[in-house]
Amino acid sequence: MVYATQDGGGGRKLRVGMVGGGRNAFIGAVHRMALRLDDLIVLTAGALSADPENARLSGVDLGLAPDRAYSDYREMAVREAARPDGIEAVIIVTPNHLHYPVARAFLESGIDVICDKPLSTTLEQARELVALTQEKKLVFAVTLNNTGYPMVRQARQMIQAGELGHLRVVHAAYIQDWLTNPVDADGQKQAEWRTDPARAGSSACLADIGVHAHNLALFVTSLELDEVSADLTTFVPGRRLDDNAHVLLRFAGGARGVLAASQVAVGNLNGLSLKVFGTRAGIEWVGETPEFLRFTPYGEPTRVLQRGGPGNSDEARRGSRMPAGHPEGYVEGFANLYRDAAELIVARRSGHTPGAAALAATPSVVDGARGVAFIEAAVESSRNDGAWTSARLI
Repeated sequence: MVYATQDGGGGRKLRVGMVGGGRNAFIGAVHRMALRLDDLIVLTAGALSADPENARLSGVDLGLAPDRAYSDYREMAVREAARPDGIEAVIIVTPNHLHYPVARAFLESGIDVICDKPLSTTLEQARELVALTQEKKLVFAVTLNNTGYPMVRQARQMIQAGELGHLRVVHAAYIQDWLTNPVDADGQKQAEWRTDPARAGSSACLADIGVHAHNLALFVTSLELDEVSADLTTFVPGRRLDDNAHVLLRFAGGARGVLAASQVAVGNLNGLSLKVFGTRAGIEWVGETPEFLRFTPYGEPTRVLQRGGPGNSDEARRGSRMPAGHPEGYVEGFANLYRDAAELIVARRSGHTPGAAALAATPSVVDGARGVAFIEAAVESSRNDGAWTSARLI
């Protein structure tokens, strides 16, 4: 079995299917853009909608063979597993409540999984997916895509190299304003399911964006989150889930942190950011200007590192596609995650050892489960007036 290599040579592409992401879906289209960027992956099947006609039309839009445009993901899992040319991985881009049953169906059929966040709507489900993935010895990547930005990987390597010293303080934030008004009650598609407890889970704001800030903090620092004290608020009358969250963080080893997530922060479109302070230096990365990383050694002027410029780490260079000054962003970062996930899947299926860099950079089912543990701990803490609550996975 020969697959395409990173440089474009070597053979065929990895065959994947997609569940969700049909007509008028936002994130499915982003995933498809990203997986095409390196020309290593080809979409060959899909259960793009539970509505049979929408599933058929969405398959036509994407050029899928009619017999591989399914309306039932369970049928897709069984039939694709039985085909000699069946899919080798599935991409799950459904509302949250479907992540667990869809992932379980494909894992049980022996198919590797790439799943959007959050991993599931309950910690019990997340733990089941971890156990099943390990039992089946399959690859399970979670698209916590901010790990794909080159300067995020730069920050991680700098911390691992000791350039910040012993870590003391972590500030993570993800703030937006798109739910300032009750657009969910007015039937806005993206808002309507995200604020529905039956489909989103126990939290809206944390499950949608807070989990990204949580993962970014853990990925960059390599710290283990011990416990949280949270205050979740629903500001818009009639909304069924939270639209704002303030969470205090205690990490193993003594570091402290704070995570702010809001979808009613007027004037903010997509304000993801991370600040980390150690005994020797501090760093700051902002998602809306992702090509820059601020680095300030104590008592010295701030230095601004640029993607593709001097001082880039090995991982930052590996994640860069264009020369410095040719802007890269969201889709390219997503594509880095897909490239690394594809390397892990190809290595498993061909019996080879994947590269250490891809292993370290790809969020796994365990990382996804840690995010669910964080959400559940924050919800429980908030219900108990901010009581400190364990956020550990085990």
